[in-house]
Amino acid sequence: MIRIIINRIGQGIITLFVLVTLTFFLVRAMPGSPYTGEKAIPAHALKRMKEYTGLDKPVMVQYITYLKNLVFHQDLGDLIKKDGVKVSEIIEESFPVSLALGVLSIGIALIIGIPAGVIAAVRKNTGADFACLAAAMVGICLPSFVIGPLLAVTAGLGLKSLNVAGWASPSDWILPAFTLGIINAAYLARLARGGMLDVLSQDYIRTARAKGAPPSRIVIRHALRGGLIPAVAFVGPAFAGMISGSFVIETIFQIPGMGQHFVNAATDREFFLIQGLVLFYGFLIVGANLLADLAQIALNPRLRKA
Repeated sequence: MIRIIINRIGQGIITLFVLVTLTFFLVRAMPGSPYTGEKAIPAHALKRMKEYTGLDKPVMVQYITYLKNLVFHQDLGDLIKKDGVKVSEIIEESFPVSLALGVLSIGIALIIGIPAGVIAAVRKNTGADFACLAAAMVGICLPSFVIGPLLAVTAGLGLKSLNVAGWASPSDWILPAFTLGIINAAYLARLARGGMLDVLSQDYIRTARAKGAPPSRIVIRHALRGGLIPAVAFVGPAFAGMISGSFVIETIFQIPGMGQHFVNAATDREFFLIQGLVLFYGFLIVGANLLADLAQIALNPRLRKA
């Protein structure tokens, strides 16, 4: 177990290093510069600005300096266009909102997706199975930028107690969380169904049936632990993806999360903010994958020998 954890952490560190390196050079390959705007900046002023931010130095020097500050001081840098505002402050301010949205969304996905997948597997080739599969397919095919506005128009205008913008009260949380959750619930339902069907066809399940074990006991005591492994493997990356991939939802419902900063940073060419957000998202995904691996090992002890 310890060896597996160490290996996963080592792989995560290498992944983050590659991610930081690629992001650093890719953002500097973008057309234009952070100082590109409608109003031209005098040459002498532009020179002083670049000297202040270190953008006047060779790219490799900038890269080494950034890595040193990141490793030894955990410094993600400052915003280029806002003097004195650190990238870490932006993340600290906006991450709790994105985290809350992700937790609510994954909760909705689990509550809807897992039972739907289990029911579809237990009642294979029945109306319940076909209904779950059809609903899951619709949820997979419809993107968030379609579901979000539809919910905002139908539920938001039809139910006056639900707000379609902001993040001030619990009534603001329902629609965006449901939009993100329902999409991932569709994937969870299909994964849970496939995993359960595989387990329900095993010899030990047939043996339990032959001994007269009740169907509910067979499902709960014998099949769930192994049948939910594919869904568990999906939950970790999906949770990180909900936090990092909620840009569209945050824009639709006017949520003050990290998504708006990422979009604005790309538009304004805020190099350090883009790098910091990408690194933070990468850290979340690596951590979520590690937790998912540990959950799979807990459910399937044979993986401890892998």
